[in-house]
Amino acid sequence: MRIAVVGGGSTYTPELVDGVARLRGELPVTELALIDPDAKRLDLVAGVSRRMLAHAGHPARVLATSSVEEGVAGARAVLFQLRVGGQAARDVDETLPLRCGCVGQETTGAGGLAKALRTVPVVLEIADVVRSVAPDAWIVDFTNPVGIVTRALLDAGHRAIGLCNVAIGLQRRFAAWLGADPARVSLGHVGLNHLTWERSVLLDGEDVLPALLREHGDELAESLGLRPGLLRRLGVVPSYYLRYFYAHDAVAREQRSKPSRAAEVADMEARLLALYADPAVVTKPELLSERGGAFYSEAAVALIASLLGDRGDTQVVNVRNDGTLPFLGDEAVIEVPAAVTASGAVPLPVAPVEPLLAGLIAHVSAYETLALDAALHGGADRVRDALLAHPLIGQDETAEELAGLLLAANRAHLPWAASR
Repeated sequence: MRIAVVGGGSTYTPELVDGVARLRGELPVTELALIDPDAKRLDLVAGVSRRMLAHAGHPARVLATSSVEEGVAGARAVLFQLRVGGQAARDVDETLPLRCGCVGQETTGAGGLAKALRTVPVVLEIADVVRSVAPDAWIVDFTNPVGIVTRALLDAGHRAIGLCNVAIGLQRRFAAWLGADPARVSLGHVGLNHLTWERSVLLDGEDVLPALLREHGDELAESLGLRPGLLRRLGVVPSYYLRYFYAHDAVAREQRSKPSRAAEVADMEARLLALYADPAVVTKPELLSERGGAFYSEAAVALIASLLGDRGDTQVVNVRNDGTLPFLGDEAVIEVPAAVTASGAVPLPVAPVEPLLAGLIAHVSAYETLALDAALHGGADRVRDALLAHPLIGQDETAEELAGLLLAANRAHLPWAASR
């Protein structure tokens, strides 16, 4: 069984390799194809990946190639984890919005729009290659902004499901607090990618969220960058990304006072690549845990195993709404628990969503529709409309200024903007 990874030169990849090796019984991979245009990074990541698999006694072969056609041919599943423009573009996404008083983040707000503009056309080109040489393969999208990218793939008719590690990270944290096997813990997870809330935490079917908030509310709030009183009053656990909405001004001040996350990650990646070059490194480096993407490997392996093995289990993924949240259109992409089989993922029923949550979900979903339109068709007016629609921007003059700045900064990646 061949599994292909587009963006295989990412420093994330050994996290996936570790999961493939540890969870061999769930997903019997015989070949891992790593695809990346950066030959130097790809060589280093492929090298450590081979050593990790050999050290674990796993027989899978690692193929390293810059050719999408070669890498995905015959693959059963293709994982997308690419970053158009690299950390340099991310640094712009995170710093440029601050000039207009808006938070800078690579998937949320103006930075997320810039990333979508760069990413969607490239992803669709690659997906077309997958369809031509591996028509039965599932595309698992880990490329941000996951909700917008997944919708672009689905709208184009691809066999695609979006994946994020937020839900599994919270599930593992709750399970540790409860002293329980994670398999016994399920989440009442609802929203859009990077805009979600846990409305329940079920341990063997019993909701223990109120007890968790009482016992761990302060620690949880601190890790999320929010006030403990907010969590207790709402009775839910927001994702980390909700701090950009609930504490926007405080976050913007914080971001102005320190280096961007992109700068931190760029330094970390240089250190990781140096480790990957060391022949003595045969396991996942501890430093990788600081890179982000915790439990990414478990989530990816579990999803692919369910798609290929027709397991019918429940996983939190990004899928079409199809009436699940009645206040959104069927075509919207939402992030909720779904039953995963060989036919895809079908969202499970969701209890009516409270107005405080539903209003923000609907608002951001409308922005995502406009963002996708801008990414597909270009045009400064479409970019301005998407910015104006986003709840973190929403002002005419700010949207106008940001649109000009974003397009100027991303011309190298947006052919339609080069002539402006």
